[in-house]
Amino acid sequence: MKIISDLHIHSKHSRGCSTSLDLGNLEKYARMKGVGLLGTGDFTHPEWIKEIKAKLTDDGSGVLRSVEGFPFVMQTEISLVYSQDGKGRRVHNVVLAPSVEVADQITDELKKRGRVDYDGRPIFKISCIEFVEMLHKISPKTEVIPAHIWTPWFSLFGSKSGFDRISDAFGDQLKHVHAVETGLSSDPPMNWRLSQLDKMQIVSFSDLHSYWPWRMGREATLLEMEKLTYDNVLKAIRTGEGLAGTIEVDPAYGKYHEDGHRACDVCMVPSETKKVGGKCPKCGRPMTIGVHYRVEELADRPEGYTPKNAKPFHTIIPLSELIANIYGKGIATKSVWEKYHEILKLGAENEVLLDTPYDKLITVASEKMARAIIANREGKIKLKPGYDGVYGVPLFLEEEREYSGPQKMPAETPAKPKKPVKVKKDPGQKGLGDF
Repeated sequence: MKIISDLHIHSKHSRGCSTSLDLGNLEKYARMKGVGLLGTGDFTHPEWIKEIKAKLTDDGSGVLRSVEGFPFVMQTEISLVYSQDGKGRRVHNVVLAPSVEVADQITDELKKRGRVDYDGRPIFKISCIEFVEMLHKISPKTEVIPAHIWTPWFSLFGSKSGFDRISDAFGDQLKHVHAVETGLSSDPPMNWRLSQLDKMQIVSFSDLHSYWPWRMGREATLLEMEKLTYDNVLKAIRTGEGLAGTIEVDPAYGKYHEDGHRACDVCMVPSETKKVGGKCPKCGRPMTIGVHYRVEELADRPEGYTPKNAKPFHTIIPLSELIANIYGKGIATKSVWEKYHEILKLGAENEVLLDTPYDKLITVASEKMARAIIANREGKIKLKPGYDGVYGVPLFLEEEREYSGPQKMPAETPAKPKKPVKVKKDPGQKGLGDF
């Protein structure tokens, strides 16, 4: 059985997330996207855990099922903000739990150290070392995965508050950490360049803040197992057995791939950043140092290095992004939404993007749109890189688009959809929410 999994998500109770982000919409859009397993997100939040308990049932394997049979595993994200080695640290970690009961025990333990009711992703003044030790004592089947490990502001290696070595962050508890999440702004080859990550499995998830298909499953982990159980998912994450690879976006699509200063519209590659001493050449303020720079700073292997046990990965841009850029429309507009559903007559989005041949695509899409999907699959689409909280944008030649004139940047300023298609503006478009 092959499963596309997205095990880092959020609910409507997390800050900066859609107020319609409930279990029904998660299931609906997961099926549309082609995602076959979701994390529950935010299990520490008192209102969300009530909804989980009311609408999902453990099938006896540690996997929770909806009434329609869609599978979830217990999952949340915790923000750790503390000081270590004379420096403020801000590290996000994804947590997986084997049951609702264990999730409740985790919440009870965290409530001894602070509140959990104000945000689906609560903040605690706990070190990564203490955090992993605490969860492992509750249940050896809990799993802590450092989230979006390169993001500048809240991550393991982030330029603003991260560590240079994973062993410094987790100390003697590193033995209980088995995987790291790439985040949107890095991909497996970038992480392979660090020998300190050789024992870590590479996983990718969306960190979605809304359920729309240009958020959900935009990054995912491929699982292959005879039966879907929590133990088998855990085995894949811990050993790589059953972990069949990942789905990634091009790192340049991520909001923090390159260095820059959004207010001045300045974006630089690492070599340029070094020449200006990390300061914005327009205003002189410090730029946000991105993922590319940090990888170059910490890598002990050359670009292009591939380990012997490397898992395969697919690099694709969400279909909605392609449609919006080919037609020069806002990503959430009625016309983009209609074309999206027309293409999905061929199957779920991931199936279309990864497998559907050109001769079938052309039956539901224009020639230019079909070519864009194939180019996407083959990694031939260049991007204007993301930086300092600005998403990267796919670039097309004028003859590749369905409109003439300068290419617009629809992903940055999505238009409000028109009736009768009720597609609300995606709250994850701005801010630090989506990594």
